[in-house]
Amino acid sequence: MNKMDYDRALFYTHRSEWDNLLILMVRTTDHFLSKKIEHFLHAYNFERDYTVIEQNLYNLLRYIDHANETLEEDINEIPMYSLS
Repeated sequence: MNKMDYDRALFYTHRSEWDNLLILMVRTTDHFLSKKIEHFLHAYNFERDYTVIEQNLYNLLRYIDHANETLEEDINEIPMYSLS
């Protein structure tokens, strides 16, 4: 899984950039992240009960937190940037 997907999901959620969050939902290879985003966006757009929206948001944020904690970094991975 790509750690950038989780960072982007958190950023887009924090900034309320729902269009970018929808694009991330389609492009990510993490099916669980995609489903959490889908459930949140559906609740945000169609649900009248705020507690359901809040619950889906917390589920998404908890999954992002969990994925960031359990994601193992590959030692041999080429860094996205280098300071040298």
